[in-house]
Amino acid sequence: MLRFLLRRSLGAIAILLIISAVTFFLFYAIPRNPALLSCGKGVCTDDQLAIVEHNLGIDKPILQQYWEYMVGIFAGREFPAGNCPAPCLGFSFRDNRPVLDTILDRLPVTVSLAIGGAVVFLVLGLAFGMLAAWRRGTLVDRTMSSASLVLSSAQIYFLGPLALALLVYNNQILPQPKYTAFTEDPWGWSAGLLLPWLVLATIFTANYTRMARATLIEQLQEDHVRTARAKGMSGRVVFFRHAWRGSLIPIVTIFGVDLGSLFGGAMITEYTFTLHGLGKLAVDSVTKSDLPMLMGVMLFAALMIVVFNIIIDACYALIDPRVRLS
Repeated sequence: MLRFLLRRSLGAIAILLIISAVTFFLFYAIPRNPALLSCGKGVCTDDQLAIVEHNLGIDKPILQQYWEYMVGIFAGREFPAGNCPAPCLGFSFRDNRPVLDTILDRLPVTVSLAIGGAVVFLVLGLAFGMLAAWRRGTLVDRTMSSASLVLSSAQIYFLGPLALALLVYNNQILPQPKYTAFTEDPWGWSAGLLLPWLVLATIFTANYTRMARATLIEQLQEDHVRTARAKGMSGRVVFFRHAWRGSLIPIVTIFGVDLGSLFGGAMITEYTFTLHGLGKLAVDSVTKSDLPMLMGVMLFAALMIVVFNIIIDACYALIDPRVRLS
């Protein structure tokens, strides 16, 4: 197991290096002059443009820029506007502060949204999927399969405003979505995020319902399940002890990707409900042409996805004893 984790960690570092290089060159090498994005074309004079280039560190060869950026992650960097201690993901001249400081300020909102939404959609999705597989071919199965098919095609930018109009603005059934620190007010934290959790979980629940149903039905056709039935085990024991456990592998795989993406920022959900997390930070960085901030958010999101994939891979051996990690 230790060798496996070490190998996966080294692979993750290589992947992150590739992602950082591709992202950096897309932002800073392909545009004719990235300083124009921050300064505004036709707004800055030549002298002002030179200052912006110096502040962004793009008045040097592109390879040197990338080298200094990567060194800054481990050793920190000095910018004309201030110091950026390690790990330095850049310095935002829009906010006049290190990028990582802003990311850490927004992170609790995204973590709260991701954890709450994941609990809701994982519990409901697996429960509905198990019930549909257990009652395969019945009205319950057809109803849940049809509902999940319809809901999985819905979009948050449609469900979000609709839920706000029906449950908040018109009928005041739920409070206005907002973020309150859990340590300050646990009830206010859960009440303010309840509607975003439900809307976010709606689409994911539909997807996990279909996935859990399909994998369970497939597992019920496996040889070891038929053997268990032939030995006289009850249908309930066969379903939960043999079929259910084997069906978790693909579900856990997708869950790791989804959770990593949510921790990296649920852009549409945060923007719809005006939650100031990493997703909304990424959108605001695009509208403000804040390249260092956008670069930092993308690298952090990539890190979350890679880390959660390693965690999920390590969980395989606990879920399925047939899996051997060496």
